[in-house]
Amino acid sequence: MSAKKILLLAGDYAEDYETMVPFQMMLMVGHKVDAVCPDKKAGETIITAIHDFEGDQTYSEKRGHYFTLNATFKDVNPEEYDALILPGGRAPEYVRLNKRALEIVKHFMDQNKPVAAICHGPQLLAAATNLKGRKMTSYPAVGPDLINVGADYQYVDVDDVVVDGNLVTSPAWPGHPKWMAAFLKVLGTNIEL
Repeated sequence: MSAKKILLLAGDYAEDYETMVPFQMMLMVGHKVDAVCPDKKAGETIITAIHDFEGDQTYSEKRGHYFTLNATFKDVNPEEYDALILPGGRAPEYVRLNKRALEIVKHFMDQNKPVAAICHGPQLLAAATNLKGRKMTSYPAVGPDLINVGADYQYVDVDDVVVDGNLVTSPAWPGHPKWMAAFLKVLGTNIEL
């Protein structure tokens, strides 16, 4: 297996599990992951949010952990990366307002590089690129946005995954096992047990 260089694009109040778990999993299998946030530098932190499913009509939200960024957003050259991870939470809602962030996301999709997006992460995809006909999923509340931009929205269980070529999406953090397994397959990463 050759190690891949992966960009994780997050922001304040990105979902805790959806930021930390993929970051750690990709490191665990030997890939290099640069975690960035617009207008922040390596060594600075973002605060995460914990979204939980407690029987209410939508998720609950609690303050999460601090997550230390290990790369500087303004230094990102998307040409240098093999893949992109877009965590969910509240961050995509405001990160999609950053023109450079959208250019970065568009690069990965235009170049057909592997992209893993979860929960609200597809909001960045909808703002950055043409999703017409792309099979994908997200947190259900983001579904109408994806349908409105022409995506072939898939209603799947919260722990499921949808793969369409380079694009790997899941509704929320309960989908991590299938989401990350599918992303590793798209990356060409084989793990022998």
